[in-house]
Amino acid sequence: MRKTLVPGEQVIVTTRPQPRKLAGAAVAFVLAPAFAAFASAWAIRGGAARLAPALGGQWTPWLVTACVLAAAAVWLGFCLPRLLRWQGTRYTLTSRRMVARYGLLNRRDQQVNLASVRNLTVHESLLQRLVRSGNISLETGHQGMVTFSDVPEVARFRDFILDAIGELPDDSEAQPGGARHYPAGAFPEDMREGGRDDR
Repeated sequence: MRKTLVPGEQVIVTTRPQPRKLAGAAVAFVLAPAFAAFASAWAIRGGAARLAPALGGQWTPWLVTACVLAAAAVWLGFCLPRLLRWQGTRYTLTSRRMVARYGLLNRRDQQVNLASVRNLTVHESLLQRLVRSGNISLETGHQGMVTFSDVPEVARFRDFILDAIGELPDDSEAQPGGARHYPAGAFPEDMREGGRDDR
């Protein structure tokens, strides 16, 4: 992220989504090998042969292999994609932008300039309130509504965004050559008579 910062821009905070969505994957990660071990032990002790006489002792190695492959399929097909999706999602708040990056291999970026934010809304479900996360929606004039899901410590993150918006420089000062405002009767120092040394 630091390589893509514009001059004067600073990173305020970087985080990932609240890991509550990994709860199901964590449970499956633990239960899949437990069920596979239980089923394998049941097949080795002759449970499969008693249940279906056609499945004699010669089928036991195949049944154990099937149990192991089923557990591996749960890990690779259910747990790993969710972990990689969470690992590949990152929210970065800078002094000028809110940036969301999704994906490890196929990357997708979403950016909102803080200067264009017209309204900030926080949505929290009951479960999100229990884990202090929430969805932050930024309403802009030209992009419509951009939502960042499951932001951890959503109240603090909202305050960070509001502070960053409040500290944005005026458009006239941020743009090179922009007009500057001076108090009534005052002139820029370079325009005052004798205020510039041309030596």
